[in-house]
Amino acid sequence: MKNASFRQLRIFSEAARQLSFAQAARNLHLTPPAVSMQIRELEAQVGLPLFERSGRQVQLTTAGEYVLVYARKILATLKDAQDAVARLRQLETGTLAIGMVGGAEYFMPRLLAEFQREHAGIEVRLTVGNREQLLALLRDNEVDVAIMGRPPRELATRAEPFAAHPQVFIAPAGHPLLARGPLPVAALQPWPLIVREQGSGTRAAMERFFSEARVELQVKMEMPSNETIKQAVMAGMGLSFLSLHTVGLELDNRLLAVLPVQGSPIVRTWNVVHTLSKMLSPAAEALRYFILERAEAYLAEHFGHHLSLAP
Repeated sequence: MKNASFRQLRIFSEAARQLSFAQAARNLHLTPPAVSMQIRELEAQVGLPLFERSGRQVQLTTAGEYVLVYARKILATLKDAQDAVARLRQLETGTLAIGMVGGAEYFMPRLLAEFQREHAGIEVRLTVGNREQLLALLRDNEVDVAIMGRPPRELATRAEPFAAHPQVFIAPAGHPLLARGPLPVAALQPWPLIVREQGSGTRAAMERFFSEARVELQVKMEMPSNETIKQAVMAGMGLSFLSLHTVGLELDNRLLAVLPVQGSPIVRTWNVVHTLSKMLSPAAEALRYFILERAEAYLAEHFGHHLSLAP
């Protein structure tokens, strides 16, 4: 493998994370044939296949799993070296890798656009995943900072809250429960719920809420996408529990409504998180300060009026 390039290792690592050459190509702004060619060249360097291919589906081979461990270590070490040089030069340049949970994608892109206008030398790379996926990215040093709700206890991290994060029960406009006033949690039991997948912080908060109320969940289906859940609720397929920050547009247009469930909204916090073992680059420090100083005011300005819609 001595002639393997960093580019090949980056492509291989992304393809292994996505288990899809096509998705890796989209994320890396390459064509699928370019990804396939780089993987083939890396396999030639290794002397063993790294993926088992079945149509468009790929799975890591045993050799691929071993190579992935070392590829991630090499890329993480290279990133640390780049950050160290940037600190020595006191430059806000380079690539900033940011991970965020799905609910943050409704406000972080606009904040990041403003951040980039003020820090033109920084290139931002975004990864969206659920809480468990972000923990893996932090653990493997694949993101500089993560934007998430519940701070991780599984890793040694620095988690700094920057804004309130209300979560609410939602229903389609005109749902009969909306006319009943304050609802005990038990009132939701006859209605099917459309929920986020296991590993999601939103799912964990909802399960804890029902457990504390000693009410059994009636889960109709699980979905990994906030957008898909909203469409399903609007179609009348069930109720759901989501971050208030994900449903602003639908509330404004009266496509969805917040259910007045007693004990809700459940208010957590948004946090900017990084591992304690990682020394942040000037670019990452600049983003951290930007979020801590600007994000709360931004959320209040663009989403504050939605709080009046919540019980």
